[in-house]
Amino acid sequence: MEGRMKTAAKNRMKSNSYVIFYLKCLLFSYILTVGLLLLLALFLYRFGLSERTVSIAIIIIYIAASLFAGFAAGKKMGMRKFLWGLLAGVLYFTILLCVSLVLEHGTAGISGNLLTVFLICAGSGTLGGMLG
Repeated sequence: MEGRMKTAAKNRMKSNSYVIFYLKCLLFSYILTVGLLLLLALFLYRFGLSERTVSIAIIIIYIAASLFAGFAAGKKMGMRKFLWGLLAGVLYFTILLCVSLVLEHGTAGISGNLLTVFLICAGSGTLGGMLG
């Protein structure tokens, strides 16, 4: 009986460590996003980039951040890396959507089509997970 309780406690601690690790991955991917967006703002100010160039750069930032989150998740989990990477990409998109809804009172903060951005984040996370 006592052995089962210890095993259950270990499993809970292990699953909690995975949740904390995912939160750290997402936090770092958002720090990466903010840093790259600040760099983009500097380039926009300095060189007067066109709207098309800025939109492409934002999509590249989404790809880089989701790819990183998926890579880190796949590396940590070891098995079914693509699923863990997919989860990281979907969570990245979900947080991006929530922040956009709160700050912009709509989805205008997410460049392009909502479904397209979701597929980009999910695909990049999956690819990152497979590479991890």
